[in-house]
Amino acid sequence: MTILITGATGLIGKELTQLLLAKKHTVHYLTTSKSKIGEQFGCIGFYWNPQEGKIDENCLYGVDVIVHLAGANIAHRWTNTYKQEIIESRILSGELLFNLVKKHPNQVKQIISASGISIYPESFSTVYDETTLDSEDSFLSNVVKKWEEAADRFQVLGLKVCKLRTGIVLSNKGGALPEMVKPIKLGFGAAMGSGKQIQSWIHIADLVAIYSFVIENQLEGVFNAVAPNTVSNQQLTKVIAQRLQKPLLLPRIPKFVMQLVLGEMSYLLFSSKNLSAQKIIQAGYRFQFPEIDKAIANLYP
Repeated sequence: MTILITGATGLIGKELTQLLLAKKHTVHYLTTSKSKIGEQFGCIGFYWNPQEGKIDENCLYGVDVIVHLAGANIAHRWTNTYKQEIIESRILSGELLFNLVKKHPNQVKQIISASGISIYPESFSTVYDETTLDSEDSFLSNVVKKWEEAADRFQVLGLKVCKLRTGIVLSNKGGALPEMVKPIKLGFGAAMGSGKQIQSWIHIADLVAIYSFVIENQLEGVFNAVAPNTVSNQQLTKVIAQRLQKPLLLPRIPKFVMQLVLGEMSYLLFSSKNLSAQKIIQAGYRFQFPEIDKAIANLYP
């Protein structure tokens, strides 16, 4: 198959591209950097600029599936300006893709959009699955709703739409995990707040394998891209410390301290999302890293 990826140079995009190429798929990618256009690492690049509404229509040639990963990193201080960028980077890019598919002849059958777990209510005990209609009223929850609405528009074009609500992605190459590891390595590791908040996580190898699984099985609808065994923030911190053979000497870090340091973005550290992975498992996916200790051991051998 030929697969068009947005956000191909990001943490997830790079890993997914490598997997798809290993499976002998053809990969097209969209980039805002004209210097990256052309064939690189076995992929073919095309220029786009969602802010200006520009896109090379040739990117659709022969494409069967679109994987839409593009979006501004939420792990930045949330100024009003950056909040707008978080929203627009997801909505404008989605609209640009929609108009391209609508206006130009193509053979696209499916679009898979990244999404987030922030749409779900906060929970320590209740386990939420994809049938949950309740949601929290927060900035990130509203971002996810708009993000998914942009993806759902493709249904009117006859495409199968799949949305992967992704938990905390564990990778040693970027994202949240290296930031958790740094203070623990230095002997300053500690749980956040009560430490009881539930972390719905996923090893990056499982995440990209789920994208591949969704493509190969032409799945549609919403799926939680999280490992089947969630952990508390305190448990996660302990597992990392044990793997690195470092003690945890400090008391838990109060919420107000991180609010002073990070502002509204500190929400990410204290949010508790307890989610089910049963739907993707019932669809036939088998996790490589269902347990947190094995996931951390794989990433920090």
